[in-house]
Amino acid sequence: MTDYGQDLQFGIFPSPDAASADLVLELSEAADVAGLDLVTIQDHPYQAKHLDTWTLLSVIAARTTSVRVAPNVANLPLRPPVVLARSVATLDLLSGGRVELGLGTGAFFDAIVAAGGTRLTPGESIKSLTEAIEVIRAVWAGEGGPTVRIEGKHHRVVGLHPGPAPAHPVEIWLGAYKPRMLRLTGRSADGWLPSMGYAAPDTLGGLNRTIDDAAAKAGRDPASIRRLYNIHGRFGSGGGMLQGSPREWAEQLAELTLTEGMSTYILAVKSLDQVQRFAHEVAPAVRELVDDERARRAAGTSTQTAAVEVRGQEAAPAAATRHTTESLTAEPLTAESFTEAVAPQAHSGAGAHLVEVHDGLRAELTRLRDIVEQVVAGEEQAHRARNAINELTMRQNNWTLGAYCAQYCRFVTGHHGLEDRSVFPHLRRSDPALTPVLDRLESEHLVIHDVLEQLDEALVGLVSGASGTTELKRVVDVLSSTLLEHLAYEESELVTALDRHGFY
Repeated sequence: MTDYGQDLQFGIFPSPDAASADLVLELSEAADVAGLDLVTIQDHPYQAKHLDTWTLLSVIAARTTSVRVAPNVANLPLRPPVVLARSVATLDLLSGGRVELGLGTGAFFDAIVAAGGTRLTPGESIKSLTEAIEVIRAVWAGEGGPTVRIEGKHHRVVGLHPGPAPAHPVEIWLGAYKPRMLRLTGRSADGWLPSMGYAAPDTLGGLNRTIDDAAAKAGRDPASIRRLYNIHGRFGSGGGMLQGSPREWAEQLAELTLTEGMSTYILAVKSLDQVQRFAHEVAPAVRELVDDERARRAAGTSTQTAAVEVRGQEAAPAAATRHTTESLTAEPLTAESFTEAVAPQAHSGAGAHLVEVHDGLRAELTRLRDIVEQVVAGEEQAHRARNAINELTMRQNNWTLGAYCAQYCRFVTGHHGLEDRSVFPHLRRSDPALTPVLDRLESEHLVIHDVLEQLDEALVGLVSGASGTTELKRVVDVLSSTLLEHLAYEESELVTALDRHGFY
């Protein structure tokens, strides 16, 4: 029985079909709103029916706020390691540290060769991957790191200046199944990323032991290597692995964590309903089961597994962990005015998620207003003392405000777009009495969109000199009053309905 004690994470694995590009983005946005941890995309650059993985990951990162993104896994034979390292680092910087790197040797060499790659034997592929990991980590050392000098058989990088460094320590996860690849994972990788279709649950124990042995021989703690698992299934009443109810899914995944050490589950998804159920019904229940069993073990009262003890019990509704507001320190504007309507009763499930997302919008609105005040102060200082330092400060403040506004506008627009496309139509079908409320909310979305466009115009005017901070401050005040009133009304009217009907 092996539990490495790693924190649990959950993500999705949508197919990057070019014919369903809008759906891929909708699924990714839904995962973000629902509080999942990861959105991952397979990488087959020779597949004519697929969107390019790195371009797609970049758009997903721009359209979301908290999920991390990763290739699952990057096709090394068609992704030169220096270019790959800099692609990862760049996206990590632009997304605020939300990128990880799944990496593989490549498996379909007929297609790889057709796309201009080189055919390698299994042994050559592993050697190439080993060298590539060294190159990638050397490039990530960033400014001040040693000049990259790696003269390998498959990758030769001599005299390259490293950089840029990623925004956070990016993890490298290897898709590995055979002994040599598993040993490489134990020696060099931050995570192991197999798929259920190639590594069945009953084989995980032996594969993990190979990784653990290699890690120990390399002087590494096996528990430091994250164990991820690409999974697939369907919600129903059938038996078998991931074929039953969400509660049965939770019991099966909890058992894999407690007995095989797997800690990150990435679900292949094709619909918003799958994302919803995985995020709101499966993930919280797995966390609860695992936490309870770990607590029992720590207290010396462990059962065989938490899943066995609770099997058959009804799952209490629980909310998936949200990451949107964890790092925010600013207090929301006039908090009393928009919490009063929902304070009399506690909410869980979808209603609670709506409030959490709104809390993030309110807190970030406070930060937006703070930046505007800094810009106003910078402009006043520049008028009083026209010198290079003050001009530079004002330009920097304007740039910061512009970047922040663009991010905030994307967040608001994305949230409202998801409601208009999916949440509101679902509520109209589930509860026709909500129609007047939903009509008003959709109309308010249009009003807020107009205000966001005014904000963009005010920013352009500020930078070009056509208008100053007075117009900018006026528009931000309008946005504050309009958006806060909208959020308060939506919570007062929809929280209970969302608790009852869910998002989708």
